[in-house]
Amino acid sequence: MGGGVVAATLLILTSSAGFTGVLAAGPEKAKACAVCHGKDGIAIRPDAPNIAGQNSTYLRGQLMAYRTGERVHAEMNIIAKELSDQDVDDLVMWYSTIKFNVELPE
Repeated sequence: MGGGVVAATLLILTSSAGFTGVLAAGPEKAKACAVCHGKDGIAIRPDAPNIAGQNSTYLRGQLMAYRTGERVHAEMNIIAKELSDQDVDDLVMWYSTIKFNVELPE
């Protein structure tokens, strides 16, 4: 399943949650995420969730919970602890703006 992204001219966006992310920074920062969550946010590992198009408030909350240890996952806790607030916002901006199509079963 492929996904399109918001136009590259939208470099800095502010979400309704009040944080800012730099959309253009997302692809580079997301390279480490791609191992589990796929290049486009569609998981390639069966134990990883799809994060493409996910709500920005939810994504940020989950990353922060991993970072503080409130949510426990061995790999994610290690990864999230290394992320700055700006890294989190950039990743959230990137993944939350990925668009995809959903096909319901008939």
